[in-house]
Amino acid sequence: MYFVYILKTSGNTLYTGITTNLARRVSEHNSHSSKSAKYTRAFDNCKLVYSEQFPNRSSASKRESEIKKLTKIKKINLIRNS
Repeated sequence: MYFVYILKTSGNTLYTGITTNLARRVSEHNSHSSKSAKYTRAFDNCKLVYSEQFPNRSSASKRESEIKKLTKIKKINLIRNS
């Protein structure tokens, strides 16, 4: 099972990613370890605000790409409507 997720950073920006384990991945982002994304290391805290579940990596990657192409306003609307 794969998840596409959106994090809201302490800088009020949005980060989109993909994982097989949401809790572990969010923890990694907040730990600022070598496993966290370089982008999220610049922020004190990241909060999970949205996720979708997919049966395989291919479909999750396609959705991740779609979400990354959205404007910030459209991402916020996606989060609010979930």
